Amino acid sequence: MKVLDAHHGENFSAYHADCVEGVGKLPANSIGFSIYSPPFSHLFIYSDSERDMGNVSNDDEFLEQYGFLLREMHRVTKPGRLTAVHCTDMPRTKSMHGEIGLWDMPGAIIEAHKASGWTYHSRITIWKDPVVEMQRTKAHGLLYKTFQKDSSRVRQGLPDYLLVFRKTPDDEKATDPVGKDRRLFPVSQWQQWASPVWMDIDQTNVLNARPEKDPKDEKHLCPLQLDLIERAIRLWSNEGDTVLSPFMGIGSEGWGALKCKRRFVGFELHPKYFPQAVKNLTHMANTAFGGDLFEGAAA
Repeated sequence: MKVLDAHHGENFSAYHADCVEGVGKLPANSIGFSIYSPPFSHLFIYSDSERDMGNVSNDDEFLEQYGFLLREMHRVTKPGRLTAVHCTDMPRTKSMHGEIGLWDMPGAIIEAHKASGWTYHSRITIWKDPVVEMQRTKAHGLLYKTFQKDSSRVRQGLPDYLLVFRKTPDDEKATDPVGKDRRLFPVSQWQQWASPVWMDIDQTNVLNARPEKDPKDEKHLCPLQLDLIERAIRLWSNEGDTVLSPFMGIGSEGWGALKCKRRFVGFELHPKYFPQAVKNLTHMANTAFGGDLFEGAAA
């Protein structure tokens, strides 16, 4: 594996490297849970590297490259455990696609996982404010003047989705279960989290300390919120588990993993995001909450 840089901190490892090669070097059946937001096909190119999964010519090429990662992630995940993918429907434009509409990217992600051995397990809809989307994107389908002129041209706002997939084991009795203490997770908590629509995710609760942010990053439609990450990690993994993010960015998933007393391994190809991720992860692991975050955690 070609590693451009690496940092090993208290209960985390971060690699400036290609995620397909990196995950391919991890031991089989070693990851307790993974969560991430993937590149949006060829819509945004985050670097000039040929290894950048967004640096492709079309959706089919993206899905082909994505499949290599999904197969490796299936291999390294513990039997019976889950992976969660944060995504949304993608707008089509006349100039780029020849039509104005939506691409069912969640559906494509589901089919890609199934082709790589995963079982489609669950889908959660994350509510987003359509007014905020309208103000941010200026999408004609959300404008009130479009509604007044021709309501057949308007659409609803785009929610986010959390797609969950399971590595179905050959023997259910041989799995490492994710048990919950009723004192920490009362039935009311489960009833809230069992909802197919999560209405209470704070869209602004993201790691935004990006001193070297590229201008095109503003176009990213699907930032991963910290409260969503933390909820998913608490729901689907045990303390002491290793959480994986193949598209680490500035370290949001690792931040949540360390906060929840999990270990973390992440890969990031962007040369400016990686050092910021290391800073964020080091801060959470060593100083944010004081003391040993892993005191009493499972080995």
